Amino acid sequence: MSELTLEEVDQDGALSEALHTLYGSRGDFLRKATLGGAAFLGALAMPGSSDAATANDIGILNYALTLEYLQASFYTETERIGAVGAKAFQATRVVGAVERAHVKALQKALGSAAVKRPTFNFRSTTEDESKFLKTAVAFEDLAVAAYKAQAPRIDSKAILAVAVSIHSVEARHAAWMRRLFGIVPAANAFDEPLSKPEVSKIVASTHFIVSTSATARKGRPRFTG
Repeated sequence: MSELTLEEVDQDGALSEALHTLYGSRGDFLRKATLGGAAFLGALAMPGSSDAATANDIGILNYALTLEYLQASFYTETERIGAVGAKAFQATRVVGAVERAHVKALQKALGSAAVKRPTFNFRSTTEDESKFLKTAVAFEDLAVAAYKAQAPRIDSKAILAVAVSIHSVEARHAAWMRRLFGIVPAANAFDEPLSKPEVSKIVASTHFIVSTSATARKGRPRFTG
């Protein structure tokens, strides 16, 4: 199939109405996730050091945390419901665990400065494999574009190094989900970044982030945020 854009993903309204695998054994993944979280904590240097996190960096990390909340909750809910096929479910378990590791690392790094997890309603996209994969492709492409745009804006070299390491993992996720959805994993030689206002507009258009705790369609799935 041909290359898929975010606009093409949203054609049927699924997004506009509402937007031993990569790491070997589970033990290997948990070990790597723990090491990655420790590296992130170390990257937020103490105030006064030559590479301390600035207010700008804190803002970027909280922006990244919000995107990771969205992804982690999406995969967690899909895994809990279990309505997708075997290959998609396997990807959901692995990618979901990675996104949750990203959330924990960012939360620990930011401490009391971390933004709170929103409440989500994924509007049945977690209950149907086609909708799930289409949304997953959009989310992963969006994350890659968002990290790409923010990387040059990061002040701390240590934080930049960690952000780039997350960006590369998100790119692997995007390729995996694209392959499962039946589209070319990487058809272009270069990727374009998306600015924070552009990303925020896309996320807002999904209506996946809600401010109340009403039940979703038919009372399930319950909110994960």
